[in-house]
Amino acid sequence: MTFKITDTELEGLRIIEPKLFTDSRGYFFESFNSQKMSDAGIKEVMVQDNISKSKKGVLRGLHYQLKPFGQAKFLTVLSGRILDVAVDIRKTSPTYGRHFSVELTGGSGRLIFIPEGFAHGFVSLEDETIILYKVGNYYSPENERGIRFNDPDLKIDWKLDEKELIITARDLSFPLFSEAENNFRYGE
Repeated sequence: MTFKITDTELEGLRIIEPKLFTDSRGYFFESFNSQKMSDAGIKEVMVQDNISKSKKGVLRGLHYQLKPFGQAKFLTVLSGRILDVAVDIRKTSPTYGRHFSVELTGGSGRLIFIPEGFAHGFVSLEDETIILYKVGNYYSPENERGIRFNDPDLKIDWKLDEKELIITARDLSFPLFSEAENNFRYGE
C-alpha cells in the first residue's frame, strides 16, 4: 500500500501518510487515490480542489457548511507549515466539542481527512504557505457557518500569540461553539 492511514481519537478523522519516493531530483508521491481510500473505508466522493496561499499568522476558520451541504476534506500542505484543527460538531458524538490538531508541512505529503460533521480551521506558521484541499461538496455560501477560533470552551492552542494572528472580520464575528447553528448528528 502506498498510504499509511492512522485513526485519531475523533472517529472518522484520519491522518494519511503517502509513501515518498525521493532521489537526487526531488520527490514523488501519490497524494490521492480514490480506490485506495475506498479500500481503507473513506468512501466520500471529492468534487472540487481548492488551493490557498497564506503568510505567517493567517488563521482561517473554524468553518463548516450545514447539511446537506457538508464538506468532507482531504488537506495537505504543498509548501510551508500549518497547524490544522478539526472540531467535532456531531451532536451526540462521544467526542462532541473536542478538537484534534496536527502540524502539516510542505514536502511531507502528509494529509488529514476531515469527514462531514467537523468544523475546520488552520493557522499558517510560515510565510508562503500553500495548501491543497479536496472537498466532497460544492461551496454553498448560504449554508456556510463558523465557530469563533478563540472560544474559551474549546481551548485550542493555535501555537502563535493572538497578537500575531491575521483573521478576517467575518471569522472574528463567528459565534461561540455553544451558540453556533449546527445540524449534524453522530451516526447520520
